[in-house]
Amino acid sequence: MSESLRDYTSLHLGGPAKNFVHARTEAELIETVSKADQAGEPLLIIGGGSNVLIGDEGFPGTVVRVETKGNTFQVDACSGGMITVAAGEGWDEFVDWSIKNGFVGLETLSGIPGTVGASPIQNIGAYGHEVSETIARVRTWDRKSNSYKTFANSECAFEYRNSLFKQEKDRYVIIEVTFQLEKGDLGLPIKYGELAKALNVELGARAAIEQVRAAVLSLRALKGMLLDGKDHDTWSAGSFFVNPIVSAEIAAKLPTEAPRWPQPDGRVKTSAAWLMEHSGVKKGDCHGGAGVSKKHVLALVNNGTAKASDLLELARSSRSAVRERFGITLEPEVQFVGLSLD
Repeated sequence: MSESLRDYTSLHLGGPAKNFVHARTEAELIETVSKADQAGEPLLIIGGGSNVLIGDEGFPGTVVRVETKGNTFQVDACSGGMITVAAGEGWDEFVDWSIKNGFVGLETLSGIPGTVGASPIQNIGAYGHEVSETIARVRTWDRKSNSYKTFANSECAFEYRNSLFKQEKDRYVIIEVTFQLEKGDLGLPIKYGELAKALNVELGARAAIEQVRAAVLSLRALKGMLLDGKDHDTWSAGSFFVNPIVSAEIAAKLPTEAPRWPQPDGRVKTSAAWLMEHSGVKKGDCHGGAGVSKKHVLALVNNGTAKASDLLELARSSRSAVRERFGITLEPEVQFVGLSLD
């Protein structure tokens, strides 16, 4: 069955798929992947479609959308819970469920679009915390060996917006993720100044998990980072570029007001949004039907009439502006299908 991929991405971009499969069970998912691999058919696996830019020509093979559901959990009154969640479950729906059931650890990751299965691939993070802090293990289908393989947290090679599953993106199909979450009323320590201000607490303090979730959702809405089908200014893939981590020497050359977050290895993380804004990229800038969000410079959006090529050119011009001004090459957080930023 052929379907337009624009209907399955948060950017509402992407041409037709040669073959499209809705995998609603684990067996359907593995069968579809195995058949495509045995036939030498190009394969694209998507979840919520919130972190991908697909070319206008579409995909010349099989696209499988992971729609598996269900979770199991074991809760200990003292230590908390081990919660195993199917890859196709919605991420924010799971976060909401965890908070309503008194689990701590995911509250700052509220409002992030996509599925649970995609969360370890990108090691999603927001407001000072990353999902890798809560993952106990990841169960996968290994396309190379045609067998199941489960990874403990320490085997996932988690880094900032990176993991083994991203590094070997065509090898492992995530089947389910197991989270280890504590029971409690107070969330993780607040590490992000903007969130601390919104909660009216000091950095390092803790706040009620419900209050943290509400504050994060409010901040994301102000930045246009909550998807709204009626608001083109939210038709994005979230943050298009990752915050660059540069050497101490390069960081020292940045203006004194540039954000700096020292890293354990001596390098320094800075803000992609700040670099863009100080390189002349402005909110509301447009290229064809694509634009820079009016709410947040780091979100590139489909204003309703964009082609994937429009968004790609806008990304290229933004990246070039930063490179020319600061000598730093921004790396995309968004995954490209049938396209290249270079």
